[in-house]
Amino acid sequence: MIMWDLVTTIVLLVLMIGAALLASFFSLFLAFAGDSCGASSVCNYDLMATGMMVAMIGPLVVGLFALIAAVIVLVLKRIAFWIPLVGILLIVGVFIGGFALTAAGVTPAAS
Repeated sequence: MIMWDLVTTIVLLVLMIGAALLASFFSLFLAFAGDSCGASSVCNYDLMATGMMVAMIGPLVVGLFALIAAVIVLVLKRIAFWIPLVGILLIVGVFIGGFALTAAGVTPAAS
């Protein structure tokens, strides 16, 4: 086993788990997207809720799969540091996708 890869992978896994938890926490603020609903916007609440759930649960699922994959690759004694890096990128991507879905649910009303 390559020691630098093990240490780097563990540090990156900790950072990845932190990123997943942070993204899930920030998804709670997507509920504020509905503040203008009814007054100056027309809202699709189902689309907004779906986007919020994607942004909340998606990063945790991606983080879990990346964690499992990294452990399997480490047990097989292969280079694994890249897995948490890809996991972090996917976590950011899933959160942005959930944000985009939530934002798509809010349409400004025509004046």
